[in-house]
Parts: sequence; C-alpha cells; structure tokens
Amino acid sequence: RIQGGHARAHERGLIEEAMLAKRVASPTTSRALYTTNRSMRASTSANVALPRRRGTRASTRIQGVGKSISTPRGVLRAHTRHARRCATARAASTSNEGGNDGELNAAVLRNFLFPALAGALFGWDIGISSGALENITASAASGGGGFALTSIQSGQFVSASLFGALTASAAAGAGVGDRLGSRKELILAATLYLVGSVASSVAPGFEPLVLAKLIYGLGIGFAMHSAPVYIAETAPSSLRGSLISLKEGFIVGGILLGYLASEGVITADGGWRQLSLEATPLIGLLLAGAIWLPDSPRWIASKSGDGKDTRDEAREALVRIREAKSDVEMMKIDEELEDIFMAAASNNSSAGGSGAMSLFDKKYVRPLYIGLSVVLFQQFTGQPSVLYYATQTFEAAGWSVEDAANVSVILGIWKLFMTGIAVSKVDSLGRRPLLLGGVSIITACLFALAALNTPGEVQTTAQAQASVAAIFLYVGAYQLSFGPIAWLLVGEVFPSKVRSAAVGLATLSNFGSNFLVSLFLPTVQETVGLRGTYLGFASVGVLALASIYFTVVETRGKTLEEIEAELMQ
Repeated sequence: RIQGGHARAHERGLIEEAMLAKRVASPTTSRALYTTNRSMRASTSANVALPRRRGTRASTRIQGVGKSISTPRGVLRAHTRHARRCATARAASTSNEGGNDGELNAAVLRNFLFPALAGALFGWDIGISSGALENITASAASGGGGFALTSIQSGQFVSASLFGALTASAAAGAGVGDRLGSRKELILAATLYLVGSVASSVAPGFEPLVLAKLIYGLGIGFAMHSAPVYIAETAPSSLRGSLISLKEGFIVGGILLGYLASEGVITADGGWRQLSLEATPLIGLLLAGAIWLPDSPRWIASKSGDGKDTRDEAREALVRIREAKSDVEMMKIDEELEDIFMAAASNNSSAGGSGAMSLFDKKYVRPLYIGLSVVLFQQFTGQPSVLYYATQTFEAAGWSVEDAANVSVILGIWKLFMTGIAVSKVDSLGRRPLLLGGVSIITACLFALAALNTPGEVQTTAQAQASVAAIFLYVGAYQLSFGPIAWLLVGEVFPSKVRSAAVGLATLSNFGSNFLVSLFLPTVQETVGLRGTYLGFASVGVLALASIYFTVVETRGKTLEEIEAELMQ
C-alpha cells in the first residue's frame, strides 16, 4: 500500500518514465506530454497514454496500481523508475541525507554571491556619480586634476553609464545573452567593469572619461541581464525568491557604499580618480568567481540538444550547483535533470525560434505582459520623482541644509533595512501579497504627497513633516514590492526558450523608462506642478494594482518548469 509522499513519488515515477518516450516518439507530441506530466503531478492516480509509432506497441502493467502505460518500443520499464522514486521518498523520510532541498548551504551562497556582486557594482556607480561630478568640477576650480564642465557635459557624464546599459541590454536581448549563457555574460560584464574603472581613473580628458563611463555602463547592462537569469536558474525553488530579492539589497548596498565613499574624497584633489579605482578589488572577485562558476544546466539543455554528452555536461553542472554527494542527493539530481530536459525538449519541438522576434508570438503574450508590466510600473509610479524632491522636502521640514544633503544616505539605510524584510518574507508570504500590499501603500503615499503640496503655496512645517513621513513610507513600501519583486518575476515568468531575449527586453524597458522619467520629470513638474505630478503617478499606481491583481500569478515554491507550464496553458 502506498500512502502520502510515497504515492506522489510513485505516480511521478510512472509519468516521468513515460515521458522518456520523447526520445523515440514524434517530436510534435513533446509539449502535450510535458503538459500532461505537470498536470498529473497534482493527482495520485491517472491513466497515461502516449502516441505510438505505427505498428509498434508495448504495454506495462504495474502490479498493485492497476494502471497501464502504453509506450513506444524501447522505453525503459516504468516500474524500474517507480522503484527508484519510492526508494528516494523512503530515504528522504527516514534520513537527513538529501534533506538539503532549499537549505542555504555554501553552494547556494556561491551561486548567488557572484551575480549579486555584479548588482552591487551597478549600485556603486549610481552612488559615486554625483560625488565624482562635484569633485571633478571642484578640482578644476582649484587648479587640480579636474575638468571645467558645462551643464551639457555634466549631463553627458551622468548619463554615459545609462546609455551604455541601454545599449548592452538591447544587445543581450537581441541574442548575445542567449548565445553566451548567463555565466559567460557575467564574465563579459566583469571585464567591461574592469576596463571602464581603470580607464576612468587614468582618463586624460573629458571625452575619454565619458567613453570609460560608457564602457562601464555596457558592463551594467550585461550584468543586470545575466544576474537574475543565473540566480533564477540555479537557486532551489524554495529559496529563489529570497535570493533574487537579496540581489536588490546588494544594489542598494552598493549605492550606499558609493555615497559614503564619495563623502570621504569629496574635497580631495582628483578624488574622482580614486573613486573609480576603489571598486577594482570587487570587480576582480566577480571576474574570478564568474570564471569558476558552472554554466546553468537549463542553458546547456536548451542549447545543445539531448545527446549523451549534453546530459553528462548538464549533470556535472547540476551536481556542482547542488553539491550533491549521497545516493539520495544523486537521485534527486537525476529527477531534476529529467525535468529540465523534458522542458527543453518541449520547447525545442514547438514552433518558432528563440530570438527576440519570437517573443511576440501569441503563446508568449501572458508571461511577456507580466514581466514587462512590473518593470514599467516600477518606474512610472514615480520612484525617481519622489527621491528627486526629497532634499527640498527635508529642508522645509526643518532639517539643516547639511542634514538635508545627507538624505541620500539616510534613505539608503532605510531602503536596505526594508529590503531585508522583503528578503525574509518573499518565500513565506509569496510574491502577490507583497506586491499588492506594497503598491497599495505606494499609491496611498502618492495621493498623500499630492494633498500636502498645495499649488502656489509654500509648505508649512507640519505639512513638510507629514511629507517626510510619506516619503519614508513610500520608499519602504517600494522596497517591499516593486524594488525586489519586479526583478524576481522577470527571472521567473519567462519561458526558457525565450528567457534571455525576454529578460533583455525587460532590462531595456527598465533602463529606458528610467531615462524617460528622469528626462521629462522637470518639464512635467513645471507644467502641471508638484501636486499634478504626484497625482499622475498615483493614477499609474491604481492601474498597477489592477494589473497585478488580474495578471500576476503566484510563483512561490514552484520550479521554473512548473511556472512555465502554468503560464503556457
């Protein structure tokens, strides 16, 4: 008699063994087989019948279950697989061997740390930009090693990294990321980071400095494309949400470190050159780590077919990723590997290519909308504008000019704290509750800020203090919702066949919308006033709430293959 988890393991063994028929069955049946496999996992009894070649038939009856499975000739007997499944379930229930599913061990931390460092170096560039710009002009004024910049040149310096990130995101989405794989793309990003940092520190003039910033920005684009993909494809499903969300914490931490480093050299002659070099030890660590990491088994399976060499390569990578040693752990490796190759076979047998143009196929509309909408709403709910006017709000609330100037550091610490809460809750509460709750608070804060800013009137001290509270609440809610979870969903919802192109488009959309908001924000504020600006962003917040409620699925605890099967139904 089979009960509980043993029954699930038993049925899964029957179904997945049947799925091995893809090696000899017609490729056009692969997606139907894969969908059947996923839907059957919710049940402990089912009949599975696979299309067979003309003139061939084999039937296996599993004693004690009473189910017959018809398969093409040459398929391994289902009860062999069934026995292995039951052995795995029994061993897992009676031994702590193999009980590390979802355990935060050294291998999980290693696979996360290096992509997260790529995000921290993105944050570092944001954090040092304003301090470096101020130091460049101050050094020039004192006759030191700086440059006298016009307002246009100042804008070029600040936006060079963003332009590079946009360019790299477009290239990654157009196929570069798909061909390289997320690990090699991380190596490329680290190399560009290193070249850009060193070139910035020795730039003899303004034009070479802007070029160096652009090269660093190319590294940002490739890093922000590859990091969420690598973490999503290698993390255990029970920890994936926490780890991708923690990557956002690394970005915020990098920004905060950049702010603090800038304060230390802001008055030093040529201090901007020092700022450029201070990141090189971390860049070197990222480069070494990316070279050492294994490729993603999902990328190997999607690019190299289903031959023995490919399976051996993917299995070796998965063993390294999971640090599997015991027999039970190796059985689990084989099960996970079978899932990966079944999903890859299903994708490869479906019509259409894997490039950027295939993204707009009707079958990808749902995951594409979810991924793109969250990154666009992330920017169009006004995060840049709220922070843009934060300093003057703090001054109106009675803060000294010096204290108000340090608002970036204060908000950075607050953002880091709230990101930590999001990391601790995203895999227990889920994505949807945090998104819906956080965006609701964001929208309420935007309406409050609009009400506290009367056109043509200077804020009273009480209104300004209430605005400060609203800003802190807004930033905290953002870090619980859009900040980490938008990028988490980007790494989860896209099907493996178009994941690289889709993440590239999402990254491009994020950087592009950030650029547009920053570019037109002063003009919009001048035209409709601060109240009108906040009301506009609040209206977008209402749309975001409706969109999230009706379209975003809960991905907590699901494998990437299960998420894909759900969204592709």
